[in-house]
Amino acid sequence: MTALEWRVAGSLAMIYAARMLGLFMILPVFSLYASYYPHSTDFLVGLAIGIYGLTQALLQIPLGILSDRIGRKPVIIGGLVCFALGSVVAALSTTIEWVIVGRALQGMGAISAVTLALAADLTQEQNRTRVMSVIGITIAMSFAGGMVLGPLISQYYGMAGVFWFTAALAVIGILLIMTLIPTPDQVLAHPDTGVLRGYLGKILQDPIMMRLNAGVFTLHMIMTASFLVVPTLLTDSLGLDKTEHWKVYLPIFLGAFVLSVPMIIAAEKYRKMRTILISAIALLVIAELVMGLSTHTLIGFLLGFLVFFIGFNFLEASQPSLVAKYSKVNLKGTAMSLYSMAQVLGIFAGGALGGYIKHHFGIQGIFIGNALVAGIWLVLAWGLPAIKFYTSRIIRLDPSYLKQKKEALEQALGQVQGVREIYIDSNTGRAYLKVDEHLDEQGLEVFTHPRSGSMV
Repeated sequence: MTALEWRVAGSLAMIYAARMLGLFMILPVFSLYASYYPHSTDFLVGLAIGIYGLTQALLQIPLGILSDRIGRKPVIIGGLVCFALGSVVAALSTTIEWVIVGRALQGMGAISAVTLALAADLTQEQNRTRVMSVIGITIAMSFAGGMVLGPLISQYYGMAGVFWFTAALAVIGILLIMTLIPTPDQVLAHPDTGVLRGYLGKILQDPIMMRLNAGVFTLHMIMTASFLVVPTLLTDSLGLDKTEHWKVYLPIFLGAFVLSVPMIIAAEKYRKMRTILISAIALLVIAELVMGLSTHTLIGFLLGFLVFFIGFNFLEASQPSLVAKYSKVNLKGTAMSLYSMAQVLGIFAGGALGGYIKHHFGIQGIFIGNALVAGIWLVLAWGLPAIKFYTSRIIRLDPSYLKQKKEALEQALGQVQGVREIYIDSNTGRAYLKVDEHLDEQGLEVFTHPRSGSMV
C-alpha cells in the first residue's frame, strides 16, 4: 500500500470509530441515568437507544446513492454535522423526548456506505481488501472501547458528558475528512462497496441473503435489548456500583475476544464456517437462558455474559464474510448495504421492543425473549447451504480487451483456471471476480497487460 492509502485507511477508520463510539458508549450507561429525565418510561428509554438505528436504516442507501452524484466528501461532512448536532441536542436535553430527538439526528448521519465507497475511490484494487480490513478492525475495537469509555466518562461528567464527547469526536472526524483525505479524481459506483440500482430486488428475493439479514438483525436486536437491563441488573440486583461497571466489561470483552479468535481462525482455515456459525448461535441461546436464570447470582450471570460475547464476537466478525461468500460477485456491494440496514434496524427493534418487554415482563422477560428469538435464528441458519470458499479479486483490464464484446471477454476470463464468477464493469474497465485456491495467476495476469494480436 502507498503512503496515501495508509493515510486514507487510518483517517477513515478514525471517522468510523467516532461514529461507532457514539452508538456504543451509551449502551452500558443510558439505562442507569434514564430515570433522571422527566417522563422516562422503559419504552421511551428503549426508543432513545434504538431510534439511532431507525434513522440510520432509512438514510443509509439514499445517502450512498446521493454520494455517487455529488461526491463522497460533502455527504460525509454533512453526515458528521448531523451526528454532532444530534449529540449536542442530546447533551443539552432535560427530558427523555429531546434525547430521542438528539439520537434520531445522530442516526441521520448515515455515512457508513459512503465512507466505504470513498475508500474504494482512493485505493488500488489489489489493496482494497486490506483497507477494508483496517476499517473493520476499528469497528470491533470501537465496540470494546465504547463499553469501557461510556462508564468512565459518565462517572465524572454524567450522561451529558458522554454526548459532548461524541460531539467532539464528530468534529474531529470533520477535520480529518477536510484536511487528510483527498478528493477522488472520479466518483464511481463500486459493485463491491455500494448499491447498484436495480439490484435491490434481486437481494430481497434471494432466500440465502434474507437468512443472513435476519441473522444480523437478530444479533443486534438481542444485544441492544440485553443492554437495556444489564447495567441496572449489575447495580440493583448484583450490588455493583455503577462506577465499577467498566471493571466488569473490560475483562469480559478481553476474555471473549481471546476465546472467539480460535473460532474465527478455525472457521476459515478448516472451512468449518457453517458448523461454527450454528454453534455460535447456540451459544447465544444458552447465554441468554443462563443470564435470565442468574439475575441474583453474580458468578452465574457473568459466566452467561462471557458466553454471550464469545458468540457475539464470532458472529459479528464472520457474518460479513458470509455475505461476500454467498452473494454473486456483482451483487456484493448491494448485499452488504442491505445487510448493514438490517443490522441497524435490529438495534432499533432491540431498543423499542426491549423497552416494551421489560415494562410488561421484567428483566427475565428480556433474556427469555432473546433466547426464543435466537432459537428461531438457529433454525433459519440450519437451512443455509454449504459454503463455497472463494476469494474476491478485482483486476483492471487492459483497455484493448474492452473493445471486445462483453460476453466474449467473460468467456475468455472464465477459461482461466480457478475463476468461478465474473462481472465486468465496462464503465471502469474493472473485472470483479470470485476465484478459488487453484487460480492460475499468470493466466489472469494476461488480461491486465497490453497484448499483441487479437483475443482468442
